[in-house]
Amino acid sequence: MHDEAQGKTLSSADRWLADRITAMWNLLTGRPVSLYAASVLRIGYGLLYLIFLLREFPHRDEIWGPGSPWTPALAHELYEQTGWFSILGLSDSRAYFELCYVLALVTSALFMLGWRTRVMSVLFAVVVTSFHARAIFMTDGGDNLILLMALYLVLTACGRRWSLDARRNRLKPDPAGDTPQPPKSLRARQLRDARTTLVTAVHNCGMLVIAAQVCLLYGSAGLYKVQGPSWGSGTALHYALNLELFRPWPALSHFVDEHTLVIAIVGYLTVLLQVAFPFVLFGRLKYPVLTLLLGMHIGIAVLLGLPLFSGAMIIADAVFLPDRFYTFLPRLCRRLLPRADSRRPAPGRAQGSGTVPAQGGPGDAVGSQQSGSKQPGSEHRVPQAP
Repeated sequence: MHDEAQGKTLSSADRWLADRITAMWNLLTGRPVSLYAASVLRIGYGLLYLIFLLREFPHRDEIWGPGSPWTPALAHELYEQTGWFSILGLSDSRAYFELCYVLALVTSALFMLGWRTRVMSVLFAVVVTSFHARAIFMTDGGDNLILLMALYLVLTACGRRWSLDARRNRLKPDPAGDTPQPPKSLRARQLRDARTTLVTAVHNCGMLVIAAQVCLLYGSAGLYKVQGPSWGSGTALHYALNLELFRPWPALSHFVDEHTLVIAIVGYLTVLLQVAFPFVLFGRLKYPVLTLLLGMHIGIAVLLGLPLFSGAMIIADAVFLPDRFYTFLPRLCRRLLPRADSRRPAPGRAQGSGTVPAQGGPGDAVGSQQSGSKQPGSEHRVPQAP
């Protein structure tokens, strides 16, 4: 009896484990998850890097070009030690560098728009990696995060939504009607199913890696802050606001620094949010946490002068918003736009024109006769026929 009961327990445990493995496999290969979030990441990082390249356009030669203090010879020496690679190091010609810079701008714009996304995602990763490796000693945390996200987005199907590719597929005529024709041969069907499963699995793994990267970033940053005495005493932000390198507006930094209690509360809240972030992702508490983190990053961008880092972090946080949130935004906009249009007066109609009749000038008989209405005093202005 004991052996029989133990056998039943083991069989039920085996079935439970098999069900869990099947559920995980279906989750991994059943359908691509967070397609809208992946599109937001594509648009956000493509736009952010495009703005970054345009902003540094006047200083491009001093940062990445042949006239940089970090000469191409020094860059090649570093590549041999670190294993980095940059397309900017293939030639020391000024014309070649200008061509690479223009191609980087075009690649960022096309990647943001989602034109041939599979190819452009690879080219965008090559561009970000090349510019990062060429001036690696001038990069910061924001550049590192953009580099990682550019590599991760190669794995994702980030062109399925809100892209030129999605628009082209939607407008493409289907000669077979609404029902797609299945492949004729069994081998063709198997290859199609295998490709679909592989693309879905790679996309889902890519989104999982992106989410894990963001959790690791927040968790490690919070634990690192806990170890420091300045964050424990609530004075870390005070010192940060008084660093000349991070004071784009000294008057604003001085005004904020005067509120010592607020500074201490914000410091403690920052540490709490970063440490607790990985543990609140599976409940509704993540929405207020993401809202507070959004405010924190906006404050970092304004007070500390780190817009690139703040923008990269805000875009990365978008991966934790579900697709139903992004599908709700267009419906919300469509609901709000008719309300705004209903409050505006009709075009071509002056305000109050419906209550005041058109007035004719003195001696204007034609206007009075065509209107078919008799205006007050018109009999004194219009001459009578003999």
